[in-house]
Amino acid sequence: MTLMQKFLGAAAGLALTAGAAMAEPALIFDLGGKFDKSFNEAAFNGATRWAEETGGTFAEIEMQSEAQREQALRRFAESGANPIITMGFAMADPLATVAPDYPDTKFAVIDVSWLDIPNVRQVSFAEHEGSYLVGIMAAMASKTGTVGFVGGMDVPLIRHFGCGYAQGVKSVNPDATVIANMTGTTPAAWNDPVKGSEITKAQISQGADVVFAAAGGTGVGVLQTAADENILSIGVDSNQNHLHPGQVLTSMLKRVDVAVYNAMKAGTDLETGKVVTLGLAEDGVGVAIDENNEALVTDEMKAAVAEARQKIIDGEIKVVSYYENDSCPALDF
Repeated sequence: MTLMQKFLGAAAGLALTAGAAMAEPALIFDLGGKFDKSFNEAAFNGATRWAEETGGTFAEIEMQSEAQREQALRRFAESGANPIITMGFAMADPLATVAPDYPDTKFAVIDVSWLDIPNVRQVSFAEHEGSYLVGIMAAMASKTGTVGFVGGMDVPLIRHFGCGYAQGVKSVNPDATVIANMTGTTPAAWNDPVKGSEITKAQISQGADVVFAAAGGTGVGVLQTAADENILSIGVDSNQNHLHPGQVLTSMLKRVDVAVYNAMKAGTDLETGKVVTLGLAEDGVGVAIDENNEALVTDEMKAAVAEARQKIIDGEIKVVSYYENDSCPALDF
């Protein structure tokens, strides 16, 4: 019986109650599935690492619809799962509704920073800092002076990625053109590789020869099309360099895996009622260089990235956040 069947079948209450005494952690994936090779998969990798190191087990569920968010939270809380770790900003409202009803249960949410609930730990990332670094690499690798950005759902979080990226590009080439497109305005935009492919082809037709995808499962279509069309791509969240060795310039790492691992490791001692932001200084974001892309990354790129990284940490370079004014100085969304 799958977790989904346990949740939705007649035996749901019985199946979930069985683990209550152990207070095992639970992980609620966002739409797009746990094997999206990006955001959700990073979370799964962090949970798997915890389980392998400790011998523990965790409950999990993949969201199939928006309506299941609150239901999943309540079912896990009723089962005694603790802590309950949730993925994505769309969990904010369900958490605000459910968490106060279970004050003895600890919750963690990734990509949320605006709740005021004592039993919720919020983890956010300085995505614009990491995106700035891959923007530097994109500009240095581009032969046309035109690069692309493909976002998933059109929300401030994804504009935050794009804004940092454009600033990094323009720091190298002020005359560069950054083409930015979003996949859609609904959660379906996270899991539409066909649409991602179409957008990539359109950007290539406009001269883009490097494309950064921040689009969850949709990004798989972006990276595939970039490889097929013999241009470079940039992955996101997880290290996606291996998906198309020699074609993925780098990946903007967002250490969701570490955030999930740390939450599970803390267990019922998880410190809640606070926001934790992970940026370059905390190694919460960064760039991926490995055997799959090392031939693409020049010494000059490495030096430029290292210099910019340190200057951002030291405050010498300020990467403007899209959140500051809901606008971007380097990109007109």
